[in-house]
Amino acid sequence: MTDFQVQENTGTIEVQERHQFDTAALQQYMGDNVEGYSGELSVEEFAGGQSNPTYLLTAGGKHYVLRRKPPGILLKSAHAVDREYRVLSALRDTEVPTAKTYALCTDDSVIGTWFYIMEYLDGRVIWDSTAGPYAPFERGEFWDSANEAMAKLHNVDFEAVGLSDFGKHSDYIARQVSRWSGQYEYTKTEENPYMDNLIDYLPKNVPQDASCSIVHGDPQIANMMMHAKENRVIGILDWELSTLGCPISDFAYLCRPYRDMLQGLDLKSLGIPSEEEYVEAYCRRTGRSGIDNWDYYIAFNMFKMAAILQGIAKRVLDGTAASGHAESAGSGASDMAKLAWAQIDKTVVID
Repeated sequence: MTDFQVQENTGTIEVQERHQFDTAALQQYMGDNVEGYSGELSVEEFAGGQSNPTYLLTAGGKHYVLRRKPPGILLKSAHAVDREYRVLSALRDTEVPTAKTYALCTDDSVIGTWFYIMEYLDGRVIWDSTAGPYAPFERGEFWDSANEAMAKLHNVDFEAVGLSDFGKHSDYIARQVSRWSGQYEYTKTEENPYMDNLIDYLPKNVPQDASCSIVHGDPQIANMMMHAKENRVIGILDWELSTLGCPISDFAYLCRPYRDMLQGLDLKSLGIPSEEEYVEAYCRRTGRSGIDNWDYYIAFNMFKMAAILQGIAKRVLDGTAASGHAESAGSGASDMAKLAWAQIDKTVVID
C-alpha cells in the first residue's frame, strides 16, 4: 500500500496509548476466527473518526479493518459495534455498497472491548466534497453517487435480509427526538436556548409519514468510501447509528450541507447539484413523488448533529474522545443548534 493510498484512506498513525491492546491476543483470535488469515500481524490506527477507534490490520499480504468500542465509561446505547456488524453482514448480498465482514468479538478479554473485523476497501474518503482538489465534474459524481447509495439502502427489503427486528417500524422521529434530547441533557456542559426550543418544538410537530427502511443514521459523503480511481461509492462506512426508521429523515441528513456550508455558494460552478435537483434525484430513485415538510426534516437532523457534537464535547472532558479533532468538533454544538432552529423560525439571523 502506497503512502498516497494511506493518506486518501483517512491516514494512519501509530496506535495512540489509550487505544493500545495486546496484538498477540488479536493475532491468535484472527487465526482462529478469520477465514484465510495468516502471517504476522501489524496494527496502525486510522486518524479519522470521532466515535469508535478504527485500525488498519496487515498480515500475510492482506489488509483488514478493525472497529472497536473505545475504552472507558460509555453512554448506554453508544458505540454499538455489534449492530454495525449485523447490518453490514445483512447487506452483503444487496446492491448497497458495503465492506465484507469477517468476525465479531464480544469477549472483552481479547483486546479489552468488543470489536469486529471487516474487509479493507482500497479507496478514498472524501473529507471535503464541497471544495478540495477536485474538478466540478468530480464533485458532481461524488454527490450523485452518494445519493444513489442512500437510495439503494432505503430500497432494501429489510424483512427479506433478516432485519425485521433491527428496530421499531414506526414513530422513528419521535423516538429519535426523545433519545437525542436525553443524550443532550446527559452530556450538557452549558446552556443552549436553541436546543431548548428544538426539544420543545420537534416532538409536537412530527410529520406523519409511515414509510420505514434501514437507515444509516449518519449519512454523509465523508462516511462513504469512494473507488480509488472512479468517483463512485464502494462502501458506506460507520454504521453505529443504523436502525429501522424514516428514510426521508436519513436522506435529509445527507442534505444538511445545503443549509449549512453550501448556503450562498455558487453550486453550479462547484459542480454540485442544487438542493431541489438532489431531492428530485432521490425521489426518482426511490419511487417518491416528492417530500412534504422538508424544512422539518432538515431541522431535525441539525438538532441530532448538535446533540452528537455536544456528546463529543463531553467525551473530550471525560478523556474518551477517539479523535484529536474532537475538541473543535464539540465546540460547534451551539452554532448547529442555532442553525437548526433557523430552519423553523425564519426570523433567526445566521451570522
